[in-house]
Amino acid sequence: MTYQQAVFGNDEFYHVVNRGVEKRLTFLDKRDYQRFLQTLEYYRFKNPPTRFSFKNRPNILKKGSSNEVLIEVICFCLMPNHFHLLLKQAKENGISVFLSKLTNSYTKYFNTRHKRVGPLFQGSFKAVRIEDDEQLVHTSRYIHLNPLIDYLVKNLRVYQYSSYRQFLDLEDGFCKIHYVLDRFPSPGAYEKFVLDQEEYGRTIKKIERLLLED
Repeated sequence: MTYQQAVFGNDEFYHVVNRGVEKRLTFLDKRDYQRFLQTLEYYRFKNPPTRFSFKNRPNILKKGSSNEVLIEVICFCLMPNHFHLLLKQAKENGISVFLSKLTNSYTKYFNTRHKRVGPLFQGSFKAVRIEDDEQLVHTSRYIHLNPLIDYLVKNLRVYQYSSYRQFLDLEDGFCKIHYVLDRFPSPGAYEKFVLDQEEYGRTIKKIERLLLED
């Protein structure tokens, strides 16, 4: 699955994807998923005041931190061999800097833990600019549906490695969900939208216009 490379602009939204090199698995167990999510949360900040630590979460992640962000995470989904992110760029080159730090840090962790060497993700991430509100909500839907589409779960509510539970107010998180949820009367209405089979067909058509299958 290949995306056209985007030219990033501040205050614009982008659907970002990257896969494991040679489509290899990039998350092997719960610890890997959790590490990536904590790294994702940490490197969205412009100037982290402390070095990232898996065991000792830095003060930068506390609610109310005034540190500037490079990007805002709207939603995400981690899959066994790739990840989807819906991002809003807040600072010049924010998305590029963020993704470089994110993937380099996680690759270093993964290679050390699993005793391997070399790149973990494909050379360059792919991204599509979100052009309007309709595309924004449909893209969030597409991202959240991935575990269901790939038969990882039968109920999206139980999947721990996406922002879907945050959207349904089932857990706290760092995603800026209001960009999507402000277009729905309630979290329940968003859930109905995500799971609506008729709308699902429309979503796939809209998203696939921007995709080229490998």
